[in-house]
Amino acid sequence: MTAPLDASNPDSERTRTRARWASATALFRRNRALWVTTIVAVIALTAGLVVGRFVVSPADAAADTTAPAPGLVTVPVAFGPLSNDVTIRAEVGYADPVPVQIDTAGLPGPAVVTGQVPSVGTEFSALSVALELAGRPVIVLPGDLPSYRTLRYGVSGPDVVQFKWAMRAVGLDAGDPASNVFDEKAADALASLYAQVGYAPPEVDDTATTGLRSAQTAVSAAEQGVSAAQTAFDKARAGASDIEKREADNAVSSAQRALDQARAQTPDDAAKIGDLTDAVELAKMKRGYLDATPDAGGARAELDAARTRLTEATAELARARQGALPALPAGEVLYLTSLPRRVDSVEARRGAEVKGAAMVVSGATIALSGSASDVDARLLEVGDKATVDLPDDSTHAATITALTPGKQSSDRWTVTLSPDPLTPAQVTALQGQNVRVIIPVGATQGDVLNVPLAALSAGPGGEERVEVVDGDPRDGDRAPTRLVTVETGLAADGAVEVKPVEAALSPGDLVVVGR
Repeated sequence: MTAPLDASNPDSERTRTRARWASATALFRRNRALWVTTIVAVIALTAGLVVGRFVVSPADAAADTTAPAPGLVTVPVAFGPLSNDVTIRAEVGYADPVPVQIDTAGLPGPAVVTGQVPSVGTEFSALSVALELAGRPVIVLPGDLPSYRTLRYGVSGPDVVQFKWAMRAVGLDAGDPASNVFDEKAADALASLYAQVGYAPPEVDDTATTGLRSAQTAVSAAEQGVSAAQTAFDKARAGASDIEKREADNAVSSAQRALDQARAQTPDDAAKIGDLTDAVELAKMKRGYLDATPDAGGARAELDAARTRLTEATAELARARQGALPALPAGEVLYLTSLPRRVDSVEARRGAEVKGAAMVVSGATIALSGSASDVDARLLEVGDKATVDLPDDSTHAATITALTPGKQSSDRWTVTLSPDPLTPAQVTALQGQNVRVIIPVGATQGDVLNVPLAALSAGPGGEERVEVVDGDPRDGDRAPTRLVTVETGLAADGAVEVKPVEAALSPGDLVVVGR
């Protein structure tokens, strides 16, 4: 039994190496013929490959240096729509952004935001409250003229007309818009307006309230004066009554009896008799006055004066009432066109003072705004249709709504477009995107035959024609061809619309564009 080799012994390792060489040498001697045959075959194969790669026969060499037979360069006749387009990039956003400026000059104190702060995306419609400043609302109404002054009784102008139309638009009656005067009817409508938005009307100035009460007291006093003067005048004009006349007759009779008695009893008392005689004459005179025509001139004058005082007091009361009518402060109304409007951004903060624009609002519909060079823009018109590339690689129709030239002739034009109705998902996907817009400035009516411009050639009479290959274009000049006279139409993107005049021309026919 052979002892195992010690791996840690160097002599053992040398012994193993010699054993492996001995085995390999023995294997080679036993298969010497097979190994020789294999080596010869590999050498022969290698030599054949080398000769085949680098050794070329004279015939092959001549063939390699000869140019191939020329063929015809052709393209198939196409069938489809052609259009000449203006392509622009456009930003997607909401239409007609407008910064909201609120007139705070009429506020008694700082314009502090106390509530009703809208969030981005809020839509304003008529009678919305855009903001609350110092506890007072800013009411949204339809209109395009900014509020610039307080509307109070007696003022007139286009802003009054706008107010009356706006009130009519929200179902309230502020008077005939044909009148540009802010009258009592317009002022009275303010109570209904503020009730609609849940706020009390603006308070009336204390001075106006005090003046109104004073005027009301003066009218009451003047009315009492007229009543007293009227009673006195009526009495003076009617004269003495029967009772007064009887009383006067009794007075005359009594005075006469006293005189007669004195004459009988004391005839020598001249003084007494004289006094009683005078009393009789006085009673008779008074009785005579009662029978005379009454003089009402003084009473008439007093009545006229009382009536004048009442007229003046009434006029003053009317002025006081007008001064005490509610007014519409400029800072409590916000006129916006094209309602509803969407809030794009908000600068106002609750508890902070409004300075500058409180917010930016835009139309509630998506709009696209891009620019075009002066040359391209002059090819466009408002109302032109366009195609918009959507983020999902689909397309959507749009219409040009405005073309605005730049300030300088070399500046680019602003092109505004309105897309056809979008789904909510499309609106969300488009918002804030920059998209490609293709605007056809010339297009065929549907699908047409068209060929590359290089396929056209001129006939002897100047007519346009194309050369159609009926055979194999690779045969070159030997391939059969025919000339087809055509009428050309719209040219766009290197292609041109063609209509055959006599001979047939079909989609897929090969036309020559080069040789």
